[in-house]
Amino acid sequence: MPGSTAAPPSPRHAQPAAAAAVPDGDAPGGSAHGVAEVVRRRAAALVTEDVDPGRVVDRVRDAQRDMARFRMVYEFGIEEMLTKIRILRSEFRQTHDHNPIEHVTSRLKSMDSILDKTMRYGCTSDLPTVRERIRDIAGIRITCSFESDAYWVADMLSRQPDVEVVQRKDYIAAPKANGYRSLHLIVRIPVFLSDRTEHVFVEVQIRTIAMDFWASVEHKLSYKYRDALPPHLRDELLDAAATAAELDARMGRLRDEVRDLGTEGAADRDAPL
Repeated sequence: MPGSTAAPPSPRHAQPAAAAAVPDGDAPGGSAHGVAEVVRRRAAALVTEDVDPGRVVDRVRDAQRDMARFRMVYEFGIEEMLTKIRILRSEFRQTHDHNPIEHVTSRLKSMDSILDKTMRYGCTSDLPTVRERIRDIAGIRITCSFESDAYWVADMLSRQPDVEVVQRKDYIAAPKANGYRSLHLIVRIPVFLSDRTEHVFVEVQIRTIAMDFWASVEHKLSYKYRDALPPHLRDELLDAAATAAELDARMGRLRDEVRDLGTEGAADRDAPL
């Protein structure tokens, strides 16, 4: 995800029923090439150790199963969070006059992306280390209409007893230097399997429609220029980020005014003759 949050060195219009890809090069199905590369490395290490060929085959199969199980738990973590969000959306549709959740998308990082991140962090690529250090393998993005909705949704999810918020970064109140704005949560949730319970990190990004549009354009430009944007484009993006922030503020004021008018109208109707 653009602007995704990972653990520090020390701790679009899609339906939420299924994981939908977001444009960061990570697909829900993952990268077969990435998995194959991990398995190839393990097999090469075994061969250099002069291990019996039969044992090499068995251990390569074990590595493939380990990779499949590793990704499976994160897929289930995404589904757990999507179910919570689906329930909230359904409740608001049926019992409230305003639904704060507009769109929901999700993604599971490919093995290529995970390996790239381990190299950037300088950590080993064994699965326990990856599980602890790379905390945005599973990601969900929630798009709202208003800034206040983003905080409202974050609070509703954070209050659920089986959702542990381990990190919160508020880039709405304190935008990044490039203008990026969003509310990021790293949560840990239980996934109940047939023989054990796994606790999985899931990154949740919550932003307005204006923030999401800006982030999508910025990501495409950064990808095109390989994170070396020309100065004039950086300046244009900063200006656009300020415009998007002002749009969010104006729409919030309009919503508040309409809400106040509705409250006054109800009071007039209820007043005694």
